[in-house]
Amino acid sequence: MGVTRLKRKDRRNKARANNRVARIKQLLLTPVIKNVDMDELRAQFGEAPKNKPATEETTAPATEETAATTTEETSAQ
Repeated sequence: MGVTRLKRKDRRNKARANNRVARIKQLLLTPVIKNVDMDELRAQFGEAPKNKPATEETTAPATEETAATTTEETSAQ
């Protein structure tokens, strides 16, 4: 009596194994960074630009306008 082979499952298992080997090979191809001088890297980029804080004058009227429109909408209903 012959042995029944599960061909689709066999293909799937082989594909999984091949994908795993390919993934490992891809990870091994990437170079490993060693002995990095962080101070030298920071010097290459220079100083980060400092963000200017928003003034209260520009933010305050916007909140008053939105509050006024919401009160008008509620009173109209």
